[in-house]
Amino acid sequence: MSLAIFDLDNTLLADDSDYLWGCFLVKLGVVDPELYESENQRFYDDYKAGSLDIFEFLAFSLKPLSEHDIPTLQQWREQFMDEVIRPLMLPKAQALVNKHRENGDTLLIITATNRFVTEPIAAAYGIDNLLATEPEMIADRYTGKVAGTPCFQEGKVERLHEWLQTNQHSLEDSYFYSDSQNDLPLLNLVTHPVTVDADETLIAYAKKNHWQQISLRDA
Repeated sequence: MSLAIFDLDNTLLADDSDYLWGCFLVKLGVVDPELYESENQRFYDDYKAGSLDIFEFLAFSLKPLSEHDIPTLQQWREQFMDEVIRPLMLPKAQALVNKHRENGDTLLIITATNRFVTEPIAAAYGIDNLLATEPEMIADRYTGKVAGTPCFQEGKVERLHEWLQTNQHSLEDSYFYSDSQNDLPLLNLVTHPVTVDADETLIAYAKKNHWQQISLRDA
């Protein structure tokens, strides 16, 4: 039984849920619109360029979670799922997930986006195993800080090794699907690295190393 690992944003989804959650908070009017929109775009541009300071970004992106109670956040998240995320779920992505499931493979999403945002997305794809950046929570409130290692770049490798040990799984005959150069540390670790609608840096690397390249977008 193989392990099939999926990146989430711009891989299984046709956009970036972390960036879009920031846009959604601006739309709700619960953050300073001009400042938040500008910083959200700056961090997203840094991410795409492979130069994101993950701790600076998390201090920014997790702060709104600390400013509201859980029921309010959950209500906003349900609205976000219905209005923003579900239209971005890709039929070809679901078919790929289903194919691995039918083959008896273990399914895992690994994403830099925090668990609060991504947990319902993983559930919507029918994937039970999720490794995501963990927002710290104390006394039923988010603190605005990150708990443990962010699930980003080399952090994905660290978090995956911990998961493999806990779940007594291995990377033998493993797959990892991703769009981003930020995932090169993990792509280089698996048996079958597959790029999905990849950025230019990753496309060049994939060509040089003869990796499979696919698209899950319509058309």
